[in-house]
Amino acid sequence: MHSVGITPAQRALAGRIDAVLPQTQCTRCGYPDCASYALAIALSQAPINQCPPGGTQGIERIAQITEKPVQFLSAAHGVEGPRALAVIDENWCIGCTLCIKACPTDAILGSNKLMHTVIAPWCTGCELCLPVCPVDCIEMVKVTGEKTGWAAWSQDAALVARERYTQRQVRLQYEDRVHQQEKMAKAEMKLADLEMHTKSPSGPTQEAELQRKRTIIEAALAKAKTRQSGN
Repeated sequence: MHSVGITPAQRALAGRIDAVLPQTQCTRCGYPDCASYALAIALSQAPINQCPPGGTQGIERIAQITEKPVQFLSAAHGVEGPRALAVIDENWCIGCTLCIKACPTDAILGSNKLMHTVIAPWCTGCELCLPVCPVDCIEMVKVTGEKTGWAAWSQDAALVARERYTQRQVRLQYEDRVHQQEKMAKAEMKLADLEMHTKSPSGPTQEAELQRKRTIIEAALAKAKTRQSGN
């Protein structure tokens, strides 16, 4: 969501709304994370009843902050239920790392072709690891009995989840910058010695191929530099 045109008051309201969301980062609300949903509410672009993990009490909290009437939870976005914990069947795990990439709080420990396991205190029960697992070795196990919504969660747990999500976003941005820098370095090396990377025969044909490759690489470098300056 673009920040252009957002007033300080709207930004402050979004922060207050975000503070009462459960920070599961589950995307069931239809937004990429809790902060994005909070901002959409503050901008009157989304109703206050799209957060199943927060449940009825969560809607009441947002209603109090926004001074909007309490609504029933939107059935289109899910149902309020007990908190669940992701559990990986280690006998079936193939170490593909797809669940690690999907987890918004880095709650899954493992590496390529090695068994994965879930760090229980960091799991928010978001279920984002389920659809990416190619062998269906992940199960969501209810861990709060009949308690749902905020009765099955806590403000301290939400703070931990938000902190871990924020740390993950910082890490991913750093890794992306490093990756882009590596790609730029390789492209510049290739551009500097383009003839060695061109197999066309000498003469006009080779010159045309050299120019074609040079144009492509220079355009890619310009795009990468623009993206890097934007970060």
